[in-house]
Amino acid sequence: VMVSITLQGITKRFGKVVAVDNATFEVKDKEFFVLLGPSGGGKSTLLNIVAGLEKPDKGRVYFDGDDVTDVPPEKRNVAMVFQTYALYPHMNVFDNISTPLKVRKYPKEEIKRKVKEVAELLRIQHLLDRMPYELSGGERQRVALARAIIRNPNVFLLDEPLSNIDAKLRVYARAELVKLQKRLGVTTLYVTHDQAEAMSMADRIGIINQGRIIQIAEPEKLYTEPIDMFVGGFIGSPPMNFIDCNYREGYLELPNVFKISIPEGAKKVIEALGIQELILGVRPEHISISFDKTSPEDIQAEVYAIEYLGNETVVDLIISALGEERIIKARQPRRFVCELGKSLWIRFDKGNLYFFDKKTQKNIITLYAEKTKKE
Repeated sequence: VMVSITLQGITKRFGKVVAVDNATFEVKDKEFFVLLGPSGGGKSTLLNIVAGLEKPDKGRVYFDGDDVTDVPPEKRNVAMVFQTYALYPHMNVFDNISTPLKVRKYPKEEIKRKVKEVAELLRIQHLLDRMPYELSGGERQRVALARAIIRNPNVFLLDEPLSNIDAKLRVYARAELVKLQKRLGVTTLYVTHDQAEAMSMADRIGIINQGRIIQIAEPEKLYTEPIDMFVGGFIGSPPMNFIDCNYREGYLELPNVFKISIPEGAKKVIEALGIQELILGVRPEHISISFDKTSPEDIQAEVYAIEYLGNETVVDLIISALGEERIIKARQPRRFVCELGKSLWIRFDKGNLYFFDKKTQKNIITLYAEKTKKE
């Protein structure tokens, strides 16, 4: 079955709150598409609209080009898995999984065969006689998935399905879920607020904030080419550092703090846009630390805190001339050792700087593309 999902200009209000604001995007056939954004951003509302559980105030929903906006949920052949799993507490695992088939009056033997198939696929064949209260979070989640898969849906809708599983299992569950989706070839729309989850699972990610779709791209592209400061700060952990500064004749300046020359390409774009007030974005992995000043562009900083994370160390730094309200995080190798309060020098990797317009908070590359398109 080929199924793509298209949302065209979807708006949904609850009273005065605009939950979804003119959202347009497409989930391609067999794609694993993740909607990523902070809590209350409108992700679940969009999912419910695709399922048919909510009706949009404006806009249309298409499955493979057919308008399904007014089609009731039970006729859409979508399967939903929520973070609560919603298993029937009084039924064992076998009966929970087979419910959708019983409702459709499948013969007994066929039900048995199908339950056995999906149970093996999800490695829960040994749990079929158990009751939900006897299962761990991860097992419950697999039962909920089995119940969703058994219906042979055209579309999978998953709302934070891994949030109730402990952290160690979660990483494993992510990989399993992606493998399962690719094997079944079902078009999937997955909702999460966890950027690491989105980055590791998605074919493409749609970033949503305050009901608006901000950027849609492959994970790698969101990381390297964020459209604005929101995306820059939301993708990557620890998040991108932002520093206000001014552009003057090929240099970024912060009076009494630093003066850094920037690459030719960035210069051209900034000058073409005529922007003076910028926000510099630097990822923690693009900051190097040295104990001696080795270049006039090095910036003096003090060590504020150190987080040892096993495979690496995150160093919180205060730029000396800026004081405590400006903490910058730098990722260092795990061998990095240093006492708190020590003064040292930091340098930004010139090839990996981001420049945002202070007024619009947009990436200058985005603004430049918009400008040249207009012209």
